Amino acid sequence: MSSANGLVFNARKHISRVFVYAVLGLFAAYFLLPLFVMLVNSFKDLSEIRGGNLLMPPKSPTAEPWIKAWGEACTGLNCDGVKGYFINSMVITLPAVFLASAIGAINGYILSKWQFKGSEAFFALMLLGCFIPFQAILLPMAQTLGFLGLANSVPGLILVHTVYGIPFTTLFYRNYYVGIPTELISAAKLDGASFFQTFFKIILPLSTPIIIVTVIWEFTNIWNDFLFGVIYSGPTSQPITVALNNLVNTSTGVKEYNVDMAAAMIAGLPTILVYIISGKYFLRGLVAGAVKG
Repeated sequence: MSSANGLVFNARKHISRVFVYAVLGLFAAYFLLPLFVMLVNSFKDLSEIRGGNLLMPPKSPTAEPWIKAWGEACTGLNCDGVKGYFINSMVITLPAVFLASAIGAINGYILSKWQFKGSEAFFALMLLGCFIPFQAILLPMAQTLGFLGLANSVPGLILVHTVYGIPFTTLFYRNYYVGIPTELISAAKLDGASFFQTFFKIILPLSTPIIIVTVIWEFTNIWNDFLFGVIYSGPTSQPITVALNNLVNTSTGVKEYNVDMAAAMIAGLPTILVYIISGKYFLRGLVAGAVKG
């Protein structure tokens, strides 16, 4: 009797597992469908897109839409493709990610292990920066960039993204560092280690999971940003998100949907690659930071 009950229980467990995976698979397919549509149609010629099913793979795959999107497509009056804007996004994103992550790490270290009078209030005010809408700072930031002589420039966009990213990176690092034993810091102080010696030789080597989380978070947010890019950039400093918007809204006679989709794929490739390469480390670091503090 117990053996029969065990078989029934295992069968139900197996059915439940199959059902759960089937539902998850359907949701994943639904979520990935737009990406699939863009990918397959970016390798079709325009006549095939107009005369066929968007969900069907290309009959005669061609890389011409990608070539045109990269170096020939018109974004407004400029017909040099998206390559220059892609480079702009890289030049903006990489320094901003580094600066925001580095400053956030120092802030988190101070607020968790070198607390001072009023540090909790300071941390609360900094967290407020995470919830301030972008629109609330547009005018003050524009005035600041104008005062510094950084308006409509790549360095100006780097500054904007760095400043706006610091509250988030500080939150991530502070919550992670709270879980590191304070005895390590005390022992380092007894050995005569300075503030930065303790940070670089003890804290930083233990920070790999949260560094990965922070870098992925910042890279994705900065690379995908449109609002700051369209407001604070000039004709030569626009990021690829602005160029993509201009490309889609530029009409030169025939609407080339395959080129638009190829450009969208080019714009999305860096973030896709970051998640493919570092996705599992992102989840590990996110969980590690979430259960500390």
